[in-house]
Order: sequence, then structure tokens, then C-alpha cells
Amino acid sequence: MFDTFTDRTWLWAAAGLYFAGFVQGTVSMLRHGRPAGAATYGLIAAGYVLQLIGLGVRGRLVGGCPLGNTLELCQFTAWSAITLYLAVGVTFRASLLGYFSSCLAAILTLVSLSIPSWDAEIRRHIFGDNPWIELHAALAVFSYGIFALLALTGLLFLLRNHSLKHKNVGGWHSFLPSILDLDQMSVRLLAAGVAILAASLAVGSVYWVRDMSTVNLAKLLATVAVWLTYATTLGLRLRGWLLAKRFAWACVALFAAALLSLGPVDRSRHEVPPAGEPDRR
Repeated sequence: MFDTFTDRTWLWAAAGLYFAGFVQGTVSMLRHGRPAGAATYGLIAAGYVLQLIGLGVRGRLVGGCPLGNTLELCQFTAWSAITLYLAVGVTFRASLLGYFSSCLAAILTLVSLSIPSWDAEIRRHIFGDNPWIELHAALAVFSYGIFALLALTGLLFLLRNHSLKHKNVGGWHSFLPSILDLDQMSVRLLAAGVAILAASLAVGSVYWVRDMSTVNLAKLLATVAVWLTYATTLGLRLRGWLLAKRFAWACVALFAAALLSLGPVDRSRHEVPPAGEPDRR
């Protein structure tokens, strides 16, 4: 059944549902002054299932975790962020988090699918059938999904802070999570992202020390720089030196910088020939 449609068909369908969730939330905000939490959540969940199917089909096509080009990196990052939202969205009063999550997922999925050059080359067996390197890459990109959700919670913190400062507590502002909930969520997401990215680097190092010639310096430096920056931010937050608005702005700015780091990481994949021949479209 799953192979009846191509992987891109499933991914387009998922992107459409994410975009529908964003549009539906926007209409609800304009008409009723509040997000339609359950409806948006349902559309995001349906999109998540279709995206998971699409990534599964692509994974079987390439013979591993689909992380071989820019489209796959964007899709996996969006999927990771939605995974975390579906896990924590019911824990916190986070209906607006769902609204912004659908916006983020729609942008990442639709843009990546709309740029042919991002998927011009489908590369097979990019990890050389090495499960450790595949695990390293999957954990690294999953941490980027966590950082994406962290940026969204930072944005919601700034909106909540602005509403309290200007005494705007009615309308859609009333559906924002509390300052305390957003701060706790941000700290937990930051700690989880730092831990998972550290685990990714640890798993990769187990393989790299066996053959240093396999290490791409640009990729390694970019990944370590991202981890160090987020780890430093976590340390400053836990020590009470980076709080409130500054912490929220840091979470938003750091994700923008982390996305830029995907450039050297993606380019490094093309410097070493994969175990299988690339499939060009």
C-alpha cells in the first residue's frame, strides 16, 4: 500500500496538511481571537503520519536513514520538531505552540519540496551500511528538530512577555502558555537538545577514532560549534546569568545560526563518494 505512491507524494500530502493546520489556525485567530487547538492538533498529527510514511518510503529507496540531501535534511528536521510537539503539546497549555509548529513544518516541507535542486540527487547507502554513523547522523538532525521547537517556545515567551508588559491579557493572548511554563519547557528542550547532540558526537567519535581519514573537518567543526554554543547557553541559563527575554532571544537566534550550519554539513556529504552510486533525476 505504502509503495502505491512515491515518497514525494506522501511528503507533499504531509506538507499540505501542515499548511492546512496553519491556515485553519490563522482563520480561527482572526474570527474568534483564539487558536483552534484540537483541530490544528489533528491536522498536524495527520500530516505527521503521512510524513513518516514518506520518509519510510524514501528510507527504503536510499537504503538507510534519508539524510543525503537538503530536502531530506529539512524534512527530517521538520519531522523531529513535530515529534517533540506531539509529545509535549498535551503536557503544557500549548495550543499556540501547535499553531507555530504547523507554520514551521509547512515552511520547511513546502520550501524543500519546491526547490528541485535540493532533491536533484538521491544518494544511496550514504552511511556505507555503518549503523553507528547512521545513528550519529539521525541523532544530530533530531537535535536540530528540538532546537526548532525551542526557538518556537522562545518566540512564545517573547509574545507572552509583551502581552503582560502592555496589559494585553484578553483575546488570543489568553491562550499563550504562562511565563513559567514556557521557561520550564525551554530549559527542558535545551537540555534535551544538548544531550542528544552530545550523544551524536560521542557515537560518531567511536567510529572516527578508528579511521581519522573519514572525518570531514568542516562538518565536525560546524557540529561542535553548534553544540558548544547551545551548551554554553544552557550553562548560563542554569547559573542565572541568561534569563527571561535575553534567554528567549538567544533561543531564537541560535536556531537561525544552527540552520546556517547545515550548509557545510550538507556540502561535506558530497566530498566523499557514497558506498552506492548516486541516483540522479
